Amino acid sequence: MNVKKYHQLRESGVEWIDKIPAHWELRRIGQLFKFRNEKVSDEEYMPLSVTKDGVVPQLENVAKTMHNENRKKVLKGDIVINSRSDRRGSSGLAMLDGSCSLINHVLEPRVELEGKYIHYLFKSVPFCDEYYRWGTGIVDDLWSTQKDRMSQIQIPFPPINEQKSIARFLDHKINSMAKLKKMLEEKINKLKEYRSSLITQAVTKGLDPNVPMKDSGIEWLGEVPGHWIISKPKFYCLVNPESLSENTDADYSFEYVDISSVQRGKGIVSKVKMIFKDAPSRARRIVRKGDIIISSVRTYLKAVASIEEDFTTPIIVSTGFVVLRPNSEMLDSNFASYMLEADYFVEQVASHSYGVSYPAISAEELVNQKIILPPVEEQKRIVTYLNEKLSKVEKLIDLLTTQIQKLDTYRSSLITAAVTGQIDVSDWKEAEEELETIL
Repeated sequence: MNVKKYHQLRESGVEWIDKIPAHWELRRIGQLFKFRNEKVSDEEYMPLSVTKDGVVPQLENVAKTMHNENRKKVLKGDIVINSRSDRRGSSGLAMLDGSCSLINHVLEPRVELEGKYIHYLFKSVPFCDEYYRWGTGIVDDLWSTQKDRMSQIQIPFPPINEQKSIARFLDHKINSMAKLKKMLEEKINKLKEYRSSLITQAVTKGLDPNVPMKDSGIEWLGEVPGHWIISKPKFYCLVNPESLSENTDADYSFEYVDISSVQRGKGIVSKVKMIFKDAPSRARRIVRKGDIIISSVRTYLKAVASIEEDFTTPIIVSTGFVVLRPNSEMLDSNFASYMLEADYFVEQVASHSYGVSYPAISAEELVNQKIILPPVEEQKRIVTYLNEKLSKVEKLIDLLTTQIQKLDTYRSSLITAAVTGQIDVSDWKEAEEELETIL
């Protein structure tokens, strides 16, 4: 992207801003805004949520209070920002009237300004850092910037025509990047669907399309190879074979794996070193090479991993996992891992899970679900086939994920450059840029 830079800059005297264009001003937030503190009911004023995407109609998944009248009034054109300054970027320009949680600051403009410019300024990384710096609290995740301190923060304040140009420029760029990001995410989702279909096809139909078939007896599975066995995991695995006792040495050291540390298709992505006395009570299940762990909570996420190596430091996993130790003579560990990810098995488990937000299944119930098993040698051939195919899929997913990360980084840097005067977009015109792109 070809962008101009301002010819004349001056020292701002404000650490987080550095230099600004010579004709820009510096203003304290309290000079530009007054705080709107009028309490209203969400029955009269539509409830709004303040998110990293801006101020939007209240999200379905947010915690809702019974005190409907104990909310802050928001009017179109206000800037709303979460007082919890550790919630970086949770702010935005209100595009409609409504009400928000009392935890938010509602800023009513005192002077003429372009709300979208402030919207982007408040989302820039340097401002989020400065907003946090003016906060107070006991611990890092209970950190708030109160209105008297927020009022003192100095921000760059260009002429109104430049504020409007910056807002138009960023609107256009951010919208273009959002479309590109959505396209990349859709590609990733299709690759993940393809990955699932490859696994399910291989572990339920095998690799030979001409083999005689038989009815599986599983409603959503249909026919399976005639020589495969229909059985249950409990006949081929030890279930939760080893656990730490309450009498474990307080200084016993290990690496801990929680539910969030296992990702679909990637297995264990992180471990945390700790000692027994500092460990959560759920850090109990011992795993060894050849074991398989599967989350018994929200199994539709397919948090499954096989332990493929001997670790010098013991690995302990959460009791939220079921640990399976296959009999290697009848069940290949890697095949079992793929089998537990297969759609037919996940659907069975989901239908036997209990709970709404966090549906769960007991270990006993999980290992009583139906599975279909080929002979061990055929299991190994299927594993080799899937390993080869899926490694290519994972590389593509990783490539697209990296592109999204780069896009997010570019988006962030572009916002910062525009709102702090590092680039000059005062005479930027969308039509001209589109013509340049076409040429």
